[in-house]
Amino acid sequence: MYKKIVLGLFAMAAFFPLPFFANQAQAQNYTATATPRIDGFDVQAVRAPAPGSELAFTLYGSPGGSAAGQIGGATGGLVLTETETGVYEGSYTIRQRDKITANSQTTANLRVGNQVASTILDEPLIGAPSGRRQSRAAVAAGAPKIDYFDVDPARQLVAGEELSLIMSGTSGGKASARIAGVKGKIVLEEVRPGIYEGSHTIKRRDRIEANSVVTGQLRIGERETNAVLGKSLLASSGHQQRERRAARHCVDCGVVEAINVVEVKGEGSYLGKIAGGLAGALLGNQVGHGTGKTVATVAGAAGGAYVGNEVEKRVKTTKHYEVIVRLENGGTQTITYTEQPSFAVGARVKVENGALTVV
Repeated sequence: MYKKIVLGLFAMAAFFPLPFFANQAQAQNYTATATPRIDGFDVQAVRAPAPGSELAFTLYGSPGGSAAGQIGGATGGLVLTETETGVYEGSYTIRQRDKITANSQTTANLRVGNQVASTILDEPLIGAPSGRRQSRAAVAAGAPKIDYFDVDPARQLVAGEELSLIMSGTSGGKASARIAGVKGKIVLEEVRPGIYEGSHTIKRRDRIEANSVVTGQLRIGERETNAVLGKSLLASSGHQQRERRAARHCVDCGVVEAINVVEVKGEGSYLGKIAGGLAGALLGNQVGHGTGKTVATVAGAAGGAYVGNEVEKRVKTTKHYEVIVRLENGGTQTITYTEQPSFAVGARVKVENGALTVV
């Protein structure tokens, strides 16, 4: 009897699916169609591709997935483990048989359910030590420029405290920062043209000290520039911390974008025309004789008047300098100087009482 009841229930379920089964199917379909997201993929580069050197990778994206990667020229694969929500980390130790170069293409896949997202690493695997600035020649060749790199230090370097970073430089780039003792990089978003900001909340696993090296990077295409922070990550007092925050949000601060030389020609007067006309007439009078002499005198007077007027204009020509400043709020301001200013394009300045001071 019991066996017949069970068989009957299964038969009914085949023709009339229960809500439980329907809901479960919907959940499975949702998981299968959810598209994973990759927010970033970076590597801690090594000095040289020597066997035994370790490449450390970090992938940022949708949580709850499985991530893996492939390095061009490597004989093995890369497995990335989710160490915290949405953060996947993994490393690859270079082997004797590997043919890895600085520009080996490295790809990463993030799978969530039945959907996969892919990305390609946009930075070299092999590089110079962090903190190296590019040469002037490289900057002149089109590399991005970092004008300013600063931090709003924490009151204490303990878990839960926040470090805020700001960078100003060439607009339209990708900015990031690395802190010695912290895994992965901190992405700095371009909040205004040429102004990049980001923050890092200290984690228990971090090994940050007041003098930990902080390296900022600004990248445009294949070119990059690095800058090293030259200050402590620990605020010495609450008062100084407030001052740094105020300076970070300075509404009158900016970067010199251009220095233009403007020439203004003076206006000629009747005195210049008279003087030029007399001189021209005198010279014309020395040419020819009779009617020809009269014509030459008149022509000389007319030409002399024109030349005299132009000479007077040039004598009265003035020159001034217009300095265009790109402010941190995204706007611009033009300051006029009668003499050539002492600072150059790229200098960080503050607008005070109609003049500029270098900060």
